[in-house]
Amino acid sequence: MLETSGSGPRLRGRGRGSVLTHLVMAVLGAALAAGLVLTLYTPAGSSASPLPGIGAVPAPPAPAAPLAKGQKAIVTKVKPGLVIIRTLLQYHSEAAAGTGMVINADGLVLTNNHVIDDSTRITATVSATGRTYLARVVGYDRTGDVALIQLQHASGLATVPIGNSSSVTVGESVVGMGNAEGQGVIRPTAGRITGLHQAITASDQGGSASSETLHGMIQTNADIVPGDSGGPLASPAGVIGMDTAGNNVSYDQQASATGFAIPINTALSVARQIAAGHASSTIAIGYPPFVGIFVAAGSSSSPQRQEQQQEQQQNGSSGGSGSTPRCYTSNADLTVPPKIAPARSGALIDGTICGSPAASAGMTGGAVITAVNGRAVGSPDDLTRNLARFRPDDTISVSWVSPSGLRTTSSLRLTAGPPQ
Repeated sequence: MLETSGSGPRLRGRGRGSVLTHLVMAVLGAALAAGLVLTLYTPAGSSASPLPGIGAVPAPPAPAAPLAKGQKAIVTKVKPGLVIIRTLLQYHSEAAAGTGMVINADGLVLTNNHVIDDSTRITATVSATGRTYLARVVGYDRTGDVALIQLQHASGLATVPIGNSSSVTVGESVVGMGNAEGQGVIRPTAGRITGLHQAITASDQGGSASSETLHGMIQTNADIVPGDSGGPLASPAGVIGMDTAGNNVSYDQQASATGFAIPINTALSVARQIAAGHASSTIAIGYPPFVGIFVAAGSSSSPQRQEQQQEQQQNGSSGGSGSTPRCYTSNADLTVPPKIAPARSGALIDGTICGSPAASAGMTGGAVITAVNGRAVGSPDDLTRNLARFRPDDTISVSWVSPSGLRTTSSLRLTAGPPQ
């Protein structure tokens, strides 16, 4: 998997690594050393934009006669309904690439959540026409790695032919397609189904970031590579899966390609819940609420311990004896604050985003958040759970302690942040 720091592209398709039984080392769109990013930006469309409704998402058809035979015929049927997705991760100083499938002529696109998470701008170029659209997030399922996005002002688009994953069998010929290696071109790769109902654990390439476990996956020997994520795994009957993870793995020095796809029936079921606005503990509708701060991830209640953990993650980098910048435009130059608030517990702020509600309230790196709406905040993870109860445009009160020891309670109006 290609993953670069700084301003280079990050390909959102699972990477290369090692496989142990059902474990797949793969690449997620994980945050950098600063951990959770709470940001301020203006997403495409309004966070209150109308939802497409359950009827906008097709249901898998009953198993029927093949639509096409042979790799070339399958590509001809499916490719016109594919889009090349490019995302900007402004507050991580990165860009990323992936694939999506048009499932509605008005521009409803199915893709992986890890293709769009942390993005501050999403564009999609339609393979059939070359036209590029700005996209907004309709919703996403973090645990199922499914996302639904809407191309703005789109109409009359070609859609992918939907198959039925319940009828898939081992040995069946398939074709994977996607924006392979982020080259901006849809490329096919042929193979066969090699396993069904597989469970995989996918994590960051180095294995140091968050991981997710996906169940019921379709396994194939088609060479699914970075950038293919969100693209189709298609059989003669149509799209039967969504490319999600891929490795080149080796057993006894004999290399073989291994890819995994979410069954299309599963992906469409999640998409229908999103389109209908049925939020749950795993499904988020629209954009999440953010206040505009960088905080570390973790359950430690001690701001001093949080500071030490951040220094370790950033190889000892800190702000030294100098002053901390009042705000940041990305985490590219983010350092551990040289002075932190004298608070016994809470969530340590590493920095604030310029122009955000937090920055406007006077919060800076080194401040510690101690309560939200009167509810105590005992750790960074606790803060995340507290904020998850709200929506963009909600007004909340945040109690915090400045590096100089001043205790303040500020009224903040939450904004819309990148999908998580």
